[in-house]
Amino acid sequence: MGKYHPHGDSSIYDTIVKMAQPFSYRHMLVQGQGNFGSIDGDSAAASRYTEVRLFPYAEALLEDIDKETVDFVPNYDESLKEPTVLPAKIPNLLVNGTDGIAVGMATKMPPHNLKEVCAAVSAYLDNPEVTVEDLMRIMPGPDFPTGGIMMGVEGVKNIYATGQGRVIVRGVAEIEESESGNRGDRIIVTELPYQVNKAQWISNIAEMVKEKRIDGITDIRDESDKEGIRVVFELRKGTMAPVILNNLYKNTALESSFWTSNLAIVDGQPKILNLHGLLGHFVQHRIEVIRRRSEFDLKKAQERVHLLDGLLLALARIDEVIAAIRGSDTVDNARLTLISRFGLDEPQANAILQMQLRRLAALEQQKITDEKAGLMAEINRLTTLLSSEANIKDEIRRETTEISEKFGDKRRTRISNAAGDIST
Repeated sequence: MGKYHPHGDSSIYDTIVKMAQPFSYRHMLVQGQGNFGSIDGDSAAASRYTEVRLFPYAEALLEDIDKETVDFVPNYDESLKEPTVLPAKIPNLLVNGTDGIAVGMATKMPPHNLKEVCAAVSAYLDNPEVTVEDLMRIMPGPDFPTGGIMMGVEGVKNIYATGQGRVIVRGVAEIEESESGNRGDRIIVTELPYQVNKAQWISNIAEMVKEKRIDGITDIRDESDKEGIRVVFELRKGTMAPVILNNLYKNTALESSFWTSNLAIVDGQPKILNLHGLLGHFVQHRIEVIRRRSEFDLKKAQERVHLLDGLLLALARIDEVIAAIRGSDTVDNARLTLISRFGLDEPQANAILQMQLRRLAALEQQKITDEKAGLMAEINRLTTLLSSEANIKDEIRRETTEISEKFGDKRRTRISNAAGDIST
């Protein structure tokens, strides 16, 4: 807060809390210890009672940030620098979604399944002109952390094609028929639409039952626990359970619309992006990150090889080197002598002056030779990688597949091709 965000701790803590909630993020960014709220709308404990640490998933968003992969700009008081963007290996904007408001504009993006997003990135790499229809075969729609059933695919197609639209999501409910004639049937809800407050939803239904706007429900029990959601509706004997369920869909948040506006900052300007644009900008971002990372690693490897060449030369002529150093009255003179007599430069001369006596052992000399051989192989690999954009895209494809296998999981939100209501 003191270094990068001089606006108080409330917005920072609210963001951290959301990052630690399994019902808010498809892939949580931080692991929390303490009370971080619930799907019932309960608030998190005060920040002094909680703590967090990064999940490995979040570390993949920060990987290689220390290798000059992204630009840094001064922070608010110009005492430090902060990255303009993260060198993310994962298209987190698609995977976890986002929502926020600004002056005259707002963004709201749904979460998606990581495996499907990674497969879509690979499809884009194979063919930058891939169609929305082809992408929908890979990414059939959003994948919400709370599951649910997405009704119809036309809304998804519109969002993917234009960057705006809505999808309709229903909770998962089943009708449990009475085995005896002593009681009525039950409706059991096990999943709710994304961002629905369970306690408020139950309270609203109870109010509707009290006001006779929904008739036939005799009792509502919330049997949810750490294993998941379970809300039981006891029905009056003789009541038609499908009709009650349809009323719950029509008149409560058990069926909700998720409006989408893929507004993102592109080159410093807000822009609405369709799926093709989101994938394209991520691929271009990764091309730039991998190019800059490879150039950084190549430079470091070449500098290290240069120093090892100096050490190997010194070891090959160790008696002369020792004599030259012992014949100098100061370190500066010893450095100048090494540079002039052996054709070294200053970094090599400094490395020799800092060389430990154990380096004179035969096995230590072999270690230097082996290290140089390994670095030369790495230099050849990096040079080949930087030689063409096709090679960089192959690296993106490899890393994306690796991320998919490491963090990916099964889709939670089911998709129904039927968008209509249950017939009454």
